[in-house]
Amino acid sequence: MSKKFDYLIYIGRFQIAHNGHIHVIKNALSLSERVIIIIGSAFQPSTIKNPFTFDERRSMLQSAFSSEDVKRLDFTYVYDYLYNDQKWAADIQNRVSIFSCNPNAKIGIIGCKKDSSSYYLEMFPQWQLVEVDHIDNINATDCRNKFFTTAQISIDDKIPQSTVDFLIEHIKYSETYKCLVKEYNFIEMYKSSWDCAPYPPVFVTVDAVVIQSGHILLVKRKALPGKGLWALPGGFIDQNETTLESMIRELREETGLKVPVPVLKGSIKDDKVFDNPNRSLRGRTITHAYLLELANGELHKVKGGDDALKAKWIQLSKIQELRETLFEDHMDIITYFADRL
Repeated sequence: MSKKFDYLIYIGRFQIAHNGHIHVIKNALSLSERVIIIIGSAFQPSTIKNPFTFDERRSMLQSAFSSEDVKRLDFTYVYDYLYNDQKWAADIQNRVSIFSCNPNAKIGIIGCKKDSSSYYLEMFPQWQLVEVDHIDNINATDCRNKFFTTAQISIDDKIPQSTVDFLIEHIKYSETYKCLVKEYNFIEMYKSSWDCAPYPPVFVTVDAVVIQSGHILLVKRKALPGKGLWALPGGFIDQNETTLESMIRELREETGLKVPVPVLKGSIKDDKVFDNPNRSLRGRTITHAYLLELANGELHKVKGGDDALKAKWIQLSKIQELRETLFEDHMDIITYFADRL
């Protein structure tokens, strides 16, 4: 019997494959000849929010199905574009077109409208929407938190046995897992230190996007969160500073850049506020980023200092290669300014 659809598209992060995900995929298989599963937040640095790689998430999902069903599942990925939904939607469209070259193919998109985060289901009017009922009391965040606090996770947490087996075999004893546990404990302690505040805190930071001769200046983080990741020079604003003063101070402290302050100020070409509510694991953090273009020529000497393990000039052409090692939304910030150079 022919199916209603040739392809159904299912988009998700799948940061622990749970029974809710499996429920949607089973529905999709019953309605469509093939199911295109698009794994989001792909090729991000490993964090407690995104602990599993694209390959790991694909393996968790595949292991929950029979070999015959797996033959009907097509997997691809999409990057995060925190500040450009239309670019994200275009990327989804392009990836779907790789699997479906027939212009007459019957294509739909399937998912659960569980909360405000499901708004993306309305972004593809060219595809018929198939809504699936949300399974109550399944929360991937709770599952991840339990895994980081007790190292125990079971089918009682509403995840399939195949996911439990995968986590035990591939993740639980890895060095990556040990580092994530440290980061989880740090973040929990950081958040708890603000429990007595009369309202949820909002943090203000600054970042410097410094360009010279086709290179960008980055630092390697010395401490949690994001220890060992590459980042833009920056940090928290002091009480007695403007954002501009804070950016210049942080830039000089973390990189040892000896360009005079008047020259740095004169090199500012653009600035923008980046305020995605989920940009930082530490809590609501708004950053003011500045683009500085230094005069072409020999690269200024830099050396890591303060909170930076090291400072280094990186070729702009190599930035995409660092996607999996860039802190928070710094790839989005760099991309925003690079498009305006």
